[in-house]
Amino acid sequence: MGKLKVTQTGLAGVFILEPEVFGDARGWFLETWSERSMREAGLEYCFVQDNHSYSAHKNTLRGIHFQKGEHAQAKIVRCGRGAVLDVAVDLRKGSPGYKKWTAVELSAENKRQFLIPRGFGHGFLTLTDDVEFLYKADNFYNAGADRSIRWNDPEIAADWGTDAPELSEKDRLAPLLCDSDVDFCFW
Repeated sequence: MGKLKVTQTGLAGVFILEPEVFGDARGWFLETWSERSMREAGLEYCFVQDNHSYSAHKNTLRGIHFQKGEHAQAKIVRCGRGAVLDVAVDLRKGSPGYKKWTAVELSAENKRQFLIPRGFGHGFLTLTDDVEFLYKADNFYNAGADRSIRWNDPEIAADWGTDAPELSEKDRLAPLLCDSDVDFCFW
């Protein structure tokens, strides 16, 4: 139906996806997911779970999260209401991008999506109040494999644009990368 614009970021395998938007005086329509469009772009994923989160306040930071081992997840994320700064961090030891990060603004207005492959950490900072954030994952959630890296880890040095975000207890107590049990490797 619609064309999908795929833009490679500075990290291999991480893409910004921009679906074609069809609009008129009544509103708009877009495909948020099309296996055919992804396959035509050379991206083949089998997604098995959708997640939806809500953040009430601007300056809420969620991340840097990942699932380790066989439970790792690739994700397509998007913002259905409000706006976020979305960050992907390469956690694959031996990768040319190891410990590097890339970010994109996702909003209800720009309708962009972010494709983050397995082996990456993910987090976002809300830029507005009342944010709804949607995830499509290629592996089921597993509580035993759920991990976090501290959002302000100096080895990663992601620029979130804030020094004092609102954090969950889990994210506030997350270990530094050097103290984590991350087990991703680059092939």
